[in-house]
Amino acid sequence: MTDTQHFIAASMDFMVALFILLLGVGILLVLVVYIMDVTQTRTALLRNYPVIGHFRYWLEHLGEFFRQYFFAMDREELPFNRAQRGWAYRAAKNISNTVAFGSTKDLRRTGAVMFINSAFPTLDEDAVHCSPMTIGADCREPYTTDALFCISAMSYGALSKPAIQALSHGAKQASIWLNTGEGGLAPYHLEGGCDIVFQIGTAKNGVRDLDGKLDDGKLREIASHPQVKMFEIKLSQGAKPGKGGILPGGKVTEEIARIRNIRMGEDAISPNRHPEIRCNASLLDMIARVREVTGKPVGFKAVISDAEWLNELFGEIQQRGLAAAPDFITVDSADGGTGAAPLPLIDDMGLPLRESLPMLVDKLLEYGLRERVRVIASGKLVTPADVAWALCLGADFCVSARGFMFSLGCIQALQCNKNTCPTGITTHDPKLQRGLIPAAKQNRVAHYARNMVHEVGMIAHSCGVTEPRHLTRRHARVVLGNGLSVRMDTLYQKTTKLREG
Repeated sequence: MTDTQHFIAASMDFMVALFILLLGVGILLVLVVYIMDVTQTRTALLRNYPVIGHFRYWLEHLGEFFRQYFFAMDREELPFNRAQRGWAYRAAKNISNTVAFGSTKDLRRTGAVMFINSAFPTLDEDAVHCSPMTIGADCREPYTTDALFCISAMSYGALSKPAIQALSHGAKQASIWLNTGEGGLAPYHLEGGCDIVFQIGTAKNGVRDLDGKLDDGKLREIASHPQVKMFEIKLSQGAKPGKGGILPGGKVTEEIARIRNIRMGEDAISPNRHPEIRCNASLLDMIARVREVTGKPVGFKAVISDAEWLNELFGEIQQRGLAAAPDFITVDSADGGTGAAPLPLIDDMGLPLRESLPMLVDKLLEYGLRERVRVIASGKLVTPADVAWALCLGADFCVSARGFMFSLGCIQALQCNKNTCPTGITTHDPKLQRGLIPAAKQNRVAHYARNMVHEVGMIAHSCGVTEPRHLTRRHARVVLGNGLSVRMDTLYQKTTKLREG
């Protein structure tokens, strides 16, 4: 035999031996798993169907990933369907968002919104981008901005460092604000030079002493940053109203401890409410304190489900005078998102924006506070139709968290709570973070925000108004259970003149 033939024969012998070895190992593993399954007492399925029963769990796990690519129709999925994600991706990439052949939206579905086109739409030369609006006009440092669609609260810690960096730089490019979330002000929030809304969560991270109490000195320190334009007191959020949280001590690194002003290595507890805010009076006292210390506009964020609470709060403001009112209220929808929340709260607690937003706006009108208090809408507002709808209901500004996550490349893998986010957005695994390049993603953040405002403007001009904030309930219809639609101002029993004059 030649050397080549010897080599081939030896290689074949090796492959056969390797195959026999792997087969033997495989049979041994199957046997071990079989014995473990039939002797364990925890799971009936595996006890009755050893080995093959594991395929059920494997397929169940893979199902949530395969559904969005192979099985779900364009408008079937929750929390966001393929049509919504597709628009966000194209807007972020700044490519054409036109479609062909007809709409896939079911206009017969109860609750579907249709905008009322004008016989005389606004000409391009008459159109206005967005007029500047002032928040906290009576503060020492009021905030005036022409932003319409901004970045909602996402903490450093919940989001990775490169994600925060990309959002900060992108927000600067688009001239919009970035909300810090309740994790404190990280240097990465400031890095891009954008406007900042500092959120004061129930743990008061970043503006607390080591015992968790609000520290006026820390407040002044945060307010001394020119980029910090407003302070938002978080009462609750849509995904988990009435629920606090815990950051395990193992995750409280030196950097996190420094940013939040908490003790390194110890569990960081976020109570389910601010201990010192026990009622409407103490809420207004807290707003007044933060506004006096910082000199900047102060408002609160809440899931709103009870008109009676608004009656009591606004009645208290009337007794104290208009100066006691918050400068803004951020109303969060019950279908808002988070990295982790108990299922009963994320599914069943609170009201969605379609009820809470008009409830808030109408109560502000009833108590003569509408011009004093700006309204910010939050919750699943990721497409131009979503934002235009919220403006029709009375919002002055709209904010989104998950929309901007899509602009960063989020694929809705539903792993925000597992530190395994495949796109590097909600993970602190350096191997996964390396895929997210802030210098590239910041442009997508800016494109998404600009294209959002452009297409909301397109809807407004088709309705015959010169700019988005002139949209009112007269400009939209809502489909009822019988398949017919009714104008929104009739549905909500209000003909409101929200921003005119």
